[in-house]
Amino acid sequence: MAVQDLMPTWVGATAKQIARGVRRGDVSATQVVADHLDHIARADADLAAFRAVRGGEAITEAEKVDEQEELANLPLAGVPVAVKENTAVAGLPTWHGSAAVRSAVAEADHEVVRRLRGAGAVILGVTRMPELGLWALTDDASAVTRNPWDPRRTPGGSSGGAAVAVAAGLVPMAHGNDGLGSIRIPAACCGLVGLKPGRGVVPCQLGADDWFGLTEHGMLTSTVADAAVGFQVLAGRPQEKLVPPQRLRVGVSLRSPVRGVAPDAPNRDAVDAARRLLAAAGHDTVPADPVYPTRLGLAGIATWFAAAAADVRAAGLDRRSLQRRSRRHVALGEWAQRRGYVRESDRAAWRERSIGFFADHSVDLLLTPALAGPPPEAAGWSGRSWAANMKASIRYAPFAAPWNIAGLPAIVVPVGRRPDGLPVAVQLVGPPGSELLLLGVAGQFEMQAPWARHAPGYPRVGTGSPAVA
Repeated sequence: MAVQDLMPTWVGATAKQIARGVRRGDVSATQVVADHLDHIARADADLAAFRAVRGGEAITEAEKVDEQEELANLPLAGVPVAVKENTAVAGLPTWHGSAAVRSAVAEADHEVVRRLRGAGAVILGVTRMPELGLWALTDDASAVTRNPWDPRRTPGGSSGGAAVAVAAGLVPMAHGNDGLGSIRIPAACCGLVGLKPGRGVVPCQLGADDWFGLTEHGMLTSTVADAAVGFQVLAGRPQEKLVPPQRLRVGVSLRSPVRGVAPDAPNRDAVDAARRLLAAAGHDTVPADPVYPTRLGLAGIATWFAAAAADVRAAGLDRRSLQRRSRRHVALGEWAQRRGYVRESDRAAWRERSIGFFADHSVDLLLTPALAGPPPEAAGWSGRSWAANMKASIRYAPFAAPWNIAGLPAIVVPVGRRPDGLPVAVQLVGPPGSELLLLGVAGQFEMQAPWARHAPGYPRVGTGSPAVA
């Protein structure tokens, strides 16, 4: 065994532990970043979480954090963070999920990246996603991104690389964005906490288009406390401690937004487990099924198509350069827009109906499954047909998309494991402005039934123990 394998490491520590250690002087940001870069070098060849790693640049940035005289007001002091590859990081191209749609080197950070850096975080690199962020499956011609819980399974998408990076301990937290479930689906696949904020809470501006207002930025983390810190940084809010919520009334629904797609037994059992956790925390649960009109599904699919077409136009791309699955999606998006099927009025009507759901049923939150089935296989989906990708994505992950269309906050929280050993999760949805309430309830779940913070066998470092006081 090499001498360095016996040395303590900060890999595996939470973001809050790292920031506290850097602020107290227990460790330098430079050492923390070096530890994580070494772990990425060991593990990511098997996982393909990162599109690009900023080795030397990240060390230089960490040194600048260490040189600051005042660290007390940096909630993410020295914390290694990954950014999803469709979000501008100064000095890097913006890939958007494949070489075909890579844009020029960014001259400036996206606002959410600027806020992360302003909080003391160090950007280690950018994580992989499917082309244009369209699919709940992460791969392209250069690599298949694999779920560290089971490398034969996908980590989900579109923030698949981000979820892998956190679940394998490559970073303690990772940025993602969520247009139709792209934070929550990978969080559920990889046993993480994934919060999609409500509309307008975090600056979006992915580029020329934000998927017609459906997309929100957020963080994937292994603990609720880290999720709360990350959310407040991205939202530009002062840091405040989560307060366990008092007695709530929570609606519970197994109804799928997609006709003919129902949650399997492990996902139904997860909702039952979450109901018991809510009761143990002093909350009341009642059956309460949202009504998902057929028109909502048609409007959601049309917008999904049209978002791809808008992205291609904004980037000045020839759709013939795209993957086969994406070309068909873009063509359908152009058709849907020409036919007038993409309407703000449809989205506004669903938002109003969704907000009314909480008053109509006298509930504070809604509990649903996070997924309908296990993550599909990790394979070359980018070379398969559009129909195969559509079927795979919709059949296992139908529960997230309605809340993007409504613009409501929603969170995914682990609540156990499937019989095959993969993590299983539930989704909580709230009315506008309920992000901290959702995090508070998630914290009660974590307190009662703590989950494994990393996939089995990760992180792959010397003793496997973080050097945390």
